[in-house]
Amino acid sequence: MIRILGRASSINVQKVMWCADELAVPVERVDVGGKFKGNDTPEYLAKNPMGLVPTLEDGDFVLWESNTIVRYLADKYGKAPWQPADAKGRGLASQWMDWYLTAMHPPMTTIFIQQIRVEPAKRDAKAIADATDKVAKLWTMVDGQLAKRPYIAGPDITIGDIPAGCSANRWYMLDVKRPKLANLEAWLGRLKQRPAFKKHVAAIPLS
Repeated sequence: MIRILGRASSINVQKVMWCADELAVPVERVDVGGKFKGNDTPEYLAKNPMGLVPTLEDGDFVLWESNTIVRYLADKYGKAPWQPADAKGRGLASQWMDWYLTAMHPPMTTIFIQQIRVEPAKRDAKAIADATDKVAKLWTMVDGQLAKRPYIAGPDITIGDIPAGCSANRWYMLDVKRPKLANLEAWLGRLKQRPAFKKHVAAIPLS
């Protein structure tokens, strides 16, 4: 059985657990990181030299980086629609996974850390405001794309929806001023109807 090392509250662990559940891949998750610690031990660092979560163990094979793990699971266990059958479909799904990592993840992390991990008296209001403005513009762009299709990368749900879906869920849980984006909200609503998304993403409180 595959083991995933990482706490349930980590957005990066949520990506992997949601994906595995959708693909019906049996997974044992082990709490590591955050309040559970254990991610700075020699044993863990031998598996993941970054000391972050998640880490996947599939027999004697070890892999880290959440988007990479999602792609691995989709390649090994997935089929359409999650892993598109054609190169163009896979390229579009991968494009949106990389977009999340390079464009959305940095400002979303700023907001999350400031609001959830930093005590109120020490929060950087300007950093939160600047990051919120960036994220709002990015979600507005996504809303425009979702006006053309029901899912991030096309007519069907794919692994391309996983990183952005986890991030959108957090966006609507954070205490920020959000523009009204009907297409984005409808897409997130479709994701929330999925039992695996409910279990591994929507039901987990921010911490």
